[in-house]
Amino acid sequence: MKIGELAERTGVAPRLVRYYEQQGLLAAPRAANGYREYGEEHVERVRRVAGLVQSGLPTRLVKVLLDMEDARAQARPTCPRQVAELLAAELGGIEDRIACLTRSRDTIRDVLARTEHAALLPEG
Repeated sequence: MKIGELAERTGVAPRLVRYYEQQGLLAAPRAANGYREYGEEHVERVRRVAGLVQSGLPTRLVKVLLDMEDARAQARPTCPRQVAELLAAELGGIEDRIACLTRSRDTIRDVLARTEHAALLPEG
């Protein structure tokens, strides 16, 4: 598939797909005419990259994480201490954001539940 279809299927702009490739987050083989050719594995990879970036991870750490996932075939992939410390700090930040979002969700849910618009609350 071409970059336009990949972008449409993943919700990621073609320009961002190219950026992911430039950053080493996505490898795209080229056809004889020079166009990038993407397969189903690229759809999943772009979704994975986009999700990690949207969660707040910088692309340099996304690359480290994905490289380690790709090397998972090893019994125990290695991770330099400095990288592990960066990942641990990012994990702490994600946990903080989750806690903040949870509090915000609970506040909104509580306010809506006490109004005449309680029926607007999603199930669950």
